[in-house]
Amino acid sequence: MKLVLKYGGTSISNTKDIQAICNHISTLSKKHQIVIVCSATSGTTDDLIEISESIKKENKSKAEQLASKIINRHNQLAKQTIKKSDIQKKLLVKLNEDFTELLALIDGLVLLGEVTSRSMDYLISFGERLSIKLIAAAINDLSKKSISLTGKEVGIVTDSNFGESKPLIDTTRLRVSKTIDNLFSKKIIPVIGGFAGADQHGHTTTFGRGGSDYSATIIGSCIKADEIWLMSDVDGLMTADPKIVKNAKLLKEVSYTEAIEMALFGAKQIHPRTFEPLLTKKIPMKIRSSLMTNNEGTLVTASPSTSVKNTVKCVSNIRNNGLIDIQNGQIGTPGTASKIFATLAKAEINVMMISQNPSESSITIVVKNTDLDKAVSILEMDLLGKIIKKLEVTTGVSIIALIGSGMRGTVGVASKVFTAIEKNKINVSMITQGSSELNLALVVKNSDTNTAVRAIHDAFTLDKIN
Repeated sequence: MKLVLKYGGTSISNTKDIQAICNHISTLSKKHQIVIVCSATSGTTDDLIEISESIKKENKSKAEQLASKIINRHNQLAKQTIKKSDIQKKLLVKLNEDFTELLALIDGLVLLGEVTSRSMDYLISFGERLSIKLIAAAINDLSKKSISLTGKEVGIVTDSNFGESKPLIDTTRLRVSKTIDNLFSKKIIPVIGGFAGADQHGHTTTFGRGGSDYSATIIGSCIKADEIWLMSDVDGLMTADPKIVKNAKLLKEVSYTEAIEMALFGAKQIHPRTFEPLLTKKIPMKIRSSLMTNNEGTLVTASPSTSVKNTVKCVSNIRNNGLIDIQNGQIGTPGTASKIFATLAKAEINVMMISQNPSESSITIVVKNTDLDKAVSILEMDLLGKIIKKLEVTTGVSIIALIGSGMRGTVGVASKVFTAIEKNKINVSMITQGSSELNLALVVKNSDTNTAVRAIHDAFTLDKIN
């Protein structure tokens, strides 16, 4: 089989785990053609982002301190992980080249006194550049042939939307398939940096946080992989957050559409865009533990087997949001809603939930707490006294989402939810259901989140799923 394995940062952040992972890769490579995609080691991307913030504040010493922290972390991992002296020596030389380039970049940005979106992408791509060299060396240390490649080097070509780029898929497919097929013919295991590619001018671009998953599915689509495995520190997708629901169960199988909904409503294991390259190719994906390799994890397919079509599959939650109730001054006037949402879109504010009465006299929206002040300000400045009569804001609310394809056409789902909520004396501020009937979402206070999730999980007996 052709397999693409993507490893998250927490899976490659200490010597023991790296060696265990590389032993597993070595074993798999005896029977399969393997492509590895890696995130940055845990904490590295955060440190690089903090470097950019320090530069903006003209705090050069803080930026250099953080850079030293990154350098020391990777040098230590290299020396502790790689046993063969010649391989370790080559690795340290390669890492030092990247360190020199990183420090030069920081100096340049300090002199300029600003960090553009383009230079930001270049800066934060260093995390993956360092991790792939480490993992490739660790595989070589096991007498297997491996090479590290950035997204740019493997052939991922994107648009120039720095920070949230999208692949030019036809060009990418040709370049990536050619590069990897050539390596497969030489029995070389490619270790590719996730999260980034390059535009047509050769400038480094990134896909946004969680973009390494996206890189894995792009590459999987390009080489027509048989399966894609997302390897992390979790066993797979769960019926609820196990920190909230102690008897939460591992989901053995879900559909692409269900997984997308889970990603949108708080499942941290996957990025929503991850599935875009898979939808046409229908490549199965597994979400698995990087260390408990005997566990099969969660299988994500286009059409799950009928045996796992439960009415509800999981209860997700997103905390710390803000609710804005908008009272319109022009009742029944066509286009009121469109003006409101156009104003928010212009300010790049993502609306997470919408509820509206037929006359458009009242529209309620939910946004992240981090966007709340911005959303309220732009609505007041641009629309208050015109099409908006009044704004009422509620902070500290959670979205609770029930997800499952089995809800489609099933009578009594909402009734069961409200019965469970009522028994626990929880007030619901808002409720919506998508036209696809794949999800039903409600808004409660942050303080009621855990109780609500447990109550709904029990109501649908999700501890007995599978």
